[in-house]
Amino acid sequence: MPHQGLLILLLNVVLLNALTPSLYFTKTDKERLKGVYLNAKPYADLASCYYSVLGLNLLGERHENPTETCNFLKSKLDSKDLESLFFASSAAKILGSCQISKGDTETTLNKAISADSPVLKIYQAISSLSNFGFKIDSNKASEALHGALKKDDSALSHGYAFYAASFLTTDLKKFYDLIEDIIAQADEVEDVHLQFEGGLHTTALVIDASFQLAASAKKEPIISQEKLIKFANYFLSRKHVQQLRNAAAVLRVVKTLTNNNYHIPVAVSLASQVAISDSLPLVKVKVSNLLGESLGKLNVVADSAKHKTDGAVVISKSPFKVSPADDSIYELDLIKSKPPMGFYSISVTAASQKDDKRLIGLTGAAVEVKVTTKVQVTNVEIGVLDNDQTTAGKTTKLVYPNKAASILEADTHQRLIMTFSLKDKNSGKALNAHQTFVRLSNIKTKEELTYVAESDKASSYKFDLDVKANAKDFGYKSGKYTVDLIIGDAVIQNPISWTVAEVQLSLGDAPPAKASSTIQYKKKPEIKHLFREPEKRPPVIVSTAFTFLCLAPLGVLLVAWMILGINVSNMPFSISALGFHIGLGGIFVLYYWYWVSLSMFTTLRYLAVLGLPTFLFGNRLLASIAAKRKEK
Repeated sequence: MPHQGLLILLLNVVLLNALTPSLYFTKTDKERLKGVYLNAKPYADLASCYYSVLGLNLLGERHENPTETCNFLKSKLDSKDLESLFFASSAAKILGSCQISKGDTETTLNKAISADSPVLKIYQAISSLSNFGFKIDSNKASEALHGALKKDDSALSHGYAFYAASFLTTDLKKFYDLIEDIIAQADEVEDVHLQFEGGLHTTALVIDASFQLAASAKKEPIISQEKLIKFANYFLSRKHVQQLRNAAAVLRVVKTLTNNNYHIPVAVSLASQVAISDSLPLVKVKVSNLLGESLGKLNVVADSAKHKTDGAVVISKSPFKVSPADDSIYELDLIKSKPPMGFYSISVTAASQKDDKRLIGLTGAAVEVKVTTKVQVTNVEIGVLDNDQTTAGKTTKLVYPNKAASILEADTHQRLIMTFSLKDKNSGKALNAHQTFVRLSNIKTKEELTYVAESDKASSYKFDLDVKANAKDFGYKSGKYTVDLIIGDAVIQNPISWTVAEVQLSLGDAPPAKASSTIQYKKKPEIKHLFREPEKRPPVIVSTAFTFLCLAPLGVLLVAWMILGINVSNMPFSISALGFHIGLGGIFVLYYWYWVSLSMFTTLRYLAVLGLPTFLFGNRLLASIAAKRKEK
């Protein structure tokens, strides 16, 4: 069991390490957010004014023309409206110099603090009381919040309740204990992000309010480091938000996550170019808080640099050096270890020299770079070989970037061949490239054909073109063609496009086109459908005889009524009886017309019109008959 517990602990550590944020709010991001806040002018309402003032304050920007904004708040303020009081007083408090008339606002605000009010309204009332400097009845507010939360226990309502509770002076334990339960309701996305239903605004509000409540309770917020880093990753993924309210919410929570007494997530990101080479040997990483600000002196170490293809480790436990230009940027000379070209994942660990326990996400961050090199083409030979020739023909050796002095000639009995090798210009070692093409371009028509030069062994490539077999690709257009060798790769600094030679191709004549036995687009014969002939009907005499037989029971009934008489004494003469019999008669008539001419769907529509009143009249008629029988 101890080993099992250790294994679980190690797995959790690995998972936590892999979550270290790799983004932060750059200077460009802050300027963009500033534009969002400034573009709120002219303000449409008090809410947009508040979010704009809040956002600029969080950025540390001085508000332009605060007097004008204060006058706007006063002109739009409705002292009887709770939401108006909240936004106006909150914005005025941020501005500092704006004094809003209090009037009879205290009565309005205290009236809103009730268990019958939504949590949002209670929070707005408590916050407004604080903004105006009024006394808050903490016991009453606490009871009201608990009552309101029983009616609405959503994450958003708890977030507002946490904000409201942070103003109270009573025991906050009941609210503080709710933080853990609400955090557990967050949804995980791709094992990297955590968010609440409701999106960015709800998630930012709950996390920020949790920290505010924890600060008021003088306790650490009940949020694990792993979950907090996932929340931070979510906020950073939404840093390009353009909606005013969300822009203020995300900056507010990120500001809290960079300045609190408990947990400060660390962002580790690549600060240099991805491509590393002899001329640019330094890997630079930025280690900062979520706003890109320095965390002070840190010991930053590259635990390993692992080749992503074969897993080879080229460095281990190599320390970074602080950049002289920025103390949040750390540098490492990767080329000094002479790594082979390719893509590398560098695992980075940081440690605070002041042993700051608030920093989280310091271990296991990863940045990716690629080591590039210059390629050299060697052993280049090009020539023409007869198809039936068993030995190597005469070839011309070339040195980059020279072109063959003479024009090659090839016909349908020959093959054009070229061989070459690639090696690392810096180390002299053989290498393979992802892109090795041979392009033939018709000098007159500018038409091009591109073929892949295949690797027959390590770093050795061969191009073999059978002229006759590939004549169709050229459209049998004989003439002079240029032969270009194209070399490229993601890790090659000097991609090559080299005109190797010119070749005169004799491709012969195109074979005569075969006459098609069918013409694809000619007129097709008309399709005539043959419908099934209807079955022969019986003679009219037979059908008429059966009709009379069907009507015979009705005739017998009428004769019996004439002989025996009709007892209509029990038939009530009322609107319901008259309506029922008229409706029933109408249904019989409808059946007749259905038999004669109507379609089924038309009949059903008419039946729906007749059937409903007939049913109602019939029900009323039967009820009246039953009532009379009970009276007797």
